Amino acid sequence: MSKFWNNKIKEIEPYVPGEQPKDKKYIKLNTNENPYSPSEKVIEKIKSMSLKDLKLYPDPDVSELRKVIAKYFSQKIDERITKEQIFVGNGSDEVLALIFMTFFNKGDKVYYPDITYSFYPVYADLFDLKEIKVPLNKNFEIEIEKYFGLDGHIVITNPNAPTSIALKLEEIEKIAEKNPSQLVVVDEAYVDFGAESAVKLVNKYDNVLVVQTFSKSRSFAGMRLGYAIGSENTIEGLNRLKFSFNSYTIDRISIEAGIESFKDNEYFEKTNAKIIQTRDKTSEKLKKLGFKVLNSSANFIFISHNKVFAGDLYKQLKENGVLVRYFAKDRINNYLRVTIGTDEEMGIFIKKLEETIFQRKKFWFEDLYQWLISGFYFDKGKFNAPC
Repeated sequence: MSKFWNNKIKEIEPYVPGEQPKDKKYIKLNTNENPYSPSEKVIEKIKSMSLKDLKLYPDPDVSELRKVIAKYFSQKIDERITKEQIFVGNGSDEVLALIFMTFFNKGDKVYYPDITYSFYPVYADLFDLKEIKVPLNKNFEIEIEKYFGLDGHIVITNPNAPTSIALKLEEIEKIAEKNPSQLVVVDEAYVDFGAESAVKLVNKYDNVLVVQTFSKSRSFAGMRLGYAIGSENTIEGLNRLKFSFNSYTIDRISIEAGIESFKDNEYFEKTNAKIIQTRDKTSEKLKKLGFKVLNSSANFIFISHNKVFAGDLYKQLKENGVLVRYFAKDRINNYLRVTIGTDEEMGIFIKKLEETIFQRKKFWFEDLYQWLISGFYFDKGKFNAPC
């Protein structure tokens, strides 16, 4: 600790990202990265760029990328989305932080589920907001009625993380409808793997602000690109904040790569379909091994075994070269979040799980046998057991 830290930095508990180990090679199923590389067209575009141009600043307005994103969603929802409705940031985490700074005043209430993305409590603490955690039901589902008529802004991850469960579009709309004076932020980091985007609502409800990322479905976790879509007036607020501290948040290479990613929609759809197929196959195999698997609309699954503690499984898998995510938190400390990898990676994951479960059953039977032969005995033809 430095004597120059301010009081907020002294007391803040920073977000802890998923492990990025360098000690050995793992099958990484812990940070929801895409198992497939970016599109070849993206890679070729980067290779063709003149690196000499890096001497020049990038476009501060990120105009061309915003145009491409606006065109894509206009076609997808069959409604006009303008580039003035798009804000691009250095990853969706930065976009979310800027949203908290732009629209929430010190002391404001902000509502989100009690089990959700771990960055939200950090933002709330950092920006002196009053967080109110709304409990998920016993099935880890969001009950939308609990979000009606609130006296503070609302942040919902859809599909939710780490539970993987999605709300329907009409449920998101009902929350927006019941809170006309509050901003409803819909964090859609995983929406492309089976949920329906709330972008369809932004022209109808000026209180809906949608956040998406390139990191998951577009294989750009190492590039850092995210964006928000909302009303033009809402997006103007984000730009006012951005231009108050850093005009050049997106570099030249990221802009060009992002544009090419949206142009290659065929590859985008193909890889997403492969992940969904692998997810569904893996879920069925896990159920046969005794796992409870929540109904996932994301590129990960949330699982719990009926006999083996999740924390122990996490440790055993790591020792065997497979990384998954474990949260030592109330209500979910017996669950693992498992990113969907390739078919080959998930096959190895299943095999390692089978080995771990088999070994535990073997040890359990050995312990039971030792207890039986040490605790029970025969005396003069009579069977005796300790009291």
